[in-house]
Amino acid sequence: LTFVFCISMAKVCTTPGCGKPSSLQCPTCLKLKIEDSYFCSQECFKSSWAEHKLVHKRNKVVADKNDMWPDFQYTGKLRAYPQTPRRTLPLHIARPDYAAAGIPESERIAKASSHMKQLSPGEIPKMKAVCKLGREVLDVAARAIRPGVTTDEIDRLVHEACIERDCYPSPLNYVHFPKSCCTSVNEVICHGIPDTRELEDGDICNVDITVYRDGFHGDLNETMFVGDVSDTARKLVQCAYDSMMKGISIGTHTHTHTHKHIISYL
Repeated sequence: LTFVFCISMAKVCTTPGCGKPSSLQCPTCLKLKIEDSYFCSQECFKSSWAEHKLVHKRNKVVADKNDMWPDFQYTGKLRAYPQTPRRTLPLHIARPDYAAAGIPESERIAKASSHMKQLSPGEIPKMKAVCKLGREVLDVAARAIRPGVTTDEIDRLVHEACIERDCYPSPLNYVHFPKSCCTSVNEVICHGIPDTRELEDGDICNVDITVYRDGFHGDLNETMFVGDVSDTARKLVQCAYDSMMKGISIGTHTHTHTHKHIISYL
């Protein structure tokens, strides 16, 4: 049984019959965010351990109602909440090869080949069409972003928007991914799974959309502000956007230059 130091020096020891000024708190209390649970010494902590650990159990039950992985070492404040069952699609919606078993066999074959596929004149309009539909679906998600809305609700809207456009939501069962879009909130880098956590004022939420139709996938994403966000969050999103645009610009200049000299590149 070990202590960690707490900043406050104006607390009282919670060991029955002690009441001395205290500045120490047990690590489990800190993890469970239990307030006003302090000890003056290691001896007091050990003597009251049998009773004190019951406080942990009572509070852990409360924490476990939402946190799916209470023992996971999170890097920030965000927690994994319960997920709803996988959504279904009408039979008329065309499926990619992984829709049933979760294994993208065509992708595995393509990665094993050294051939870089180039779209034919007949395929380019199909790719443009599915990308346009993906943008429409992303706009549906964007309009729903606000405090109090769960990422699962965003997933429902995305799923229904895909069906309305005769599209398959590509993330669904891709390598067994359980939802129809990815929602990455705050410190989640990418491919976050929609769940029942409500978005909070000040969050940032990236929604990653891919739709499948006529044999092609249209993939795009965007990071949105939830309510009033901090200057740091705005700077992060703006920097990421600017970096993306500079990368596109570099790619455009590179393509123009190499094409002029009849040189191919990757």
